[in-house]
Amino acid sequence: MKLKFLLLSLITMLVIFMVISASGVNAASSSSISVDMIPSSPAPGENVSITLSSYANNLDSVLITWSLDGRTVSSGIGKKSFSLTAPGAGSEVVVTAIISLPEGSVEKRMIIRSSLMVLLWQANDSYVPPFYKGKAMPSVGSEIKVVAMPEIKVGSDGTVNPKSMTYSWKEDDTNNVEGSGYGKNSFVFINDYLEDSNNIGVTASTIDQTYSSEASINVGIVEPKILFYKYDNSLGILWEKILPDFHRIQDTEIVEATPYFISPKDIRNPTLIWSWFINDTQINTPIFRKNVMPLRVESGTSGISRLRLRIENQYKIFQTTDGEIDLEF
Repeated sequence: MKLKFLLLSLITMLVIFMVISASGVNAASSSSISVDMIPSSPAPGENVSITLSSYANNLDSVLITWSLDGRTVSSGIGKKSFSLTAPGAGSEVVVTAIISLPEGSVEKRMIIRSSLMVLLWQANDSYVPPFYKGKAMPSVGSEIKVVAMPEIKVGSDGTVNPKSMTYSWKEDDTNNVEGSGYGKNSFVFINDYLEDSNNIGVTASTIDQTYSSEASINVGIVEPKILFYKYDNSLGILWEKILPDFHRIQDTEIVEATPYFISPKDIRNPTLIWSWFINDTQINTPIFRKNVMPLRVESGTSGISRLRLRIENQYKIFQTTDGEIDLEF
């Protein structure tokens, strides 16, 4: 009886030892080693860095062998990092790391696929005058639209249609669930009045999550400004010349103020409040167009007066701009 009990105890201990040993090997092979790849969705020809780490094993003391498409390219004790150049668009390369742990070898396999992503943005409600050759820039409180243009090639099947992909958008590292989803290749946001710029990031993926592309862009804001031009009754606004700070007028003249980068886009909108001043005395514009100021010099007078204009958006308290010039007569 004692012999049977002793034999049963030995068998039980052996089984427990085998279970513990097997559990240790499985843990090491499945989850104890993690892979960090930067960037996760590289562009063609971009440098890719791969780093191994482990919470359960000391990788600095084991042999690690790296291979590309089955060909060994690097090997050494504690060689946890590896870098390579991403392949061309539509191509892929298989990176394999074999970690020789005391309890057995662990293999980590990564597929590097190249992709392209272009992000374009526009300020939807920023005003610029006609024939302005530059880009309408956003100011505080502007509505900005970012459009993602991914280019993912899948072998000989051609380029994936951007409208048939899923998009995950981030605004300043915060996931935007409402703006993300299938076919949502554009993202609209209102910039943060507390920041000088906003970082918008996106990851575009195929439905099966096999291919993806990512990119981010910083969209900065500018201060609105006011420039003054001369209005000619025959030629209209003389856009080719901005009135200098000291502008000399004779008899009568019409000054037209043009704001840049203020919203809304239609400057006739009653949202904007126009306040004109001459020598700190507020005056009313005698005509319907609030951005036009007619001036007349009294006979026999001379001197310098300061003409100032303030434009306020009554619904966006941080969107206010001033402009002024000195008038000689």
